[in-house]
Amino acid sequence: MIGQTNILVIYTGGTIGMVQDPKTLSLRPLTFDILYKYLPVLENFNCRIDFYTFEPLLDSSNMHPSFWIHLASVIEEKYEDYDGFVVLHGSDTMAYTASALSFMLENLNKPVIFTGSQLPIGMVRTDGRENFINSIEIAAAKEIDTPVVPEVAICFENKLYRGNRTSKFNAEHFGAFVSGNYPLLAEVGVHIRYHLGNILKPNFKKLRAHKELDENITILKLFPGITPASVEAILNARDLKAVILETFGAGNAPTASWFLDQLSAAIGRGIIIFNVTQCKGGAVDMGKYETGAALSRIGVVGGYDITTESAVTKLMYLLGCGYSQEGVKQLLQSSLRGEMTV
Repeated sequence: MIGQTNILVIYTGGTIGMVQDPKTLSLRPLTFDILYKYLPVLENFNCRIDFYTFEPLLDSSNMHPSFWIHLASVIEEKYEDYDGFVVLHGSDTMAYTASALSFMLENLNKPVIFTGSQLPIGMVRTDGRENFINSIEIAAAKEIDTPVVPEVAICFENKLYRGNRTSKFNAEHFGAFVSGNYPLLAEVGVHIRYHLGNILKPNFKKLRAHKELDENITILKLFPGITPASVEAILNARDLKAVILETFGAGNAPTASWFLDQLSAAIGRGIIIFNVTQCKGGAVDMGKYETGAALSRIGVVGGYDITTESAVTKLMYLLGCGYSQEGVKQLLQSSLRGEMTV
């Protein structure tokens, strides 16, 4: 068919791909040979839809960097055969996986659209049908033979978000995701309205898939009353290379000498400390208050408005690339895939 677009749907697991067994009433994975029973409208799309199913399927709570490597490898292998990709994924860790893929797929010039659902696709009130159909249409969208959304994105509840800018913030509403520091890429209504100024531009270079990730990082979330013993245990974890420090507000932290001394000692041992705000909106500004400036003076790296999910995966990616410590610090403060506003 002239003008036909080829889309690969990659099913990794998650609620969207579940149907209720009529006998046991338990949920079981959907087999895609009966997908058109649940979504007959797919027959009307002017595109070929193929399916790739992970074996075994993975609940998103069991997500691991080795899975991200597998997923990146599949997309790399199939990249020349398809115009776009739709990844069906559990919503709980979708923001982590989408962020990871954004860094791992350098020179991405085709859509990789993540979607899922809060209710299984076989249920009457499922949000999965709309999410799936919208994702297919977005992955297939082109202008002058060029994909409209050549980046990793999340499509959920009639909204399209940059993948590495999202966080899951609601476990019950269909609108499960938020992007507190970056506007939508598209909105779905009667028509799909693309906000082209917010979408990354293609560079038409050859895809390069990075498949080395370093997991020797951790998160230190601050709270009133945190003890020296807790901080010490985290900063002295075996083989630790970097810490994401989740601070208050605009990057603020206690100015107690024991706290700053422990951070300073860790930095002296070569551990990178990356300051990320606990807030879903706003940015780290370590020069705004003395409680943040103290961190800057001892060598903590500011994370601007990056999400924790993106900070985790960016650090794993940069450390996996083998950059020097100074190189990692420099790149942490640069926007590589539109993940932060510098």
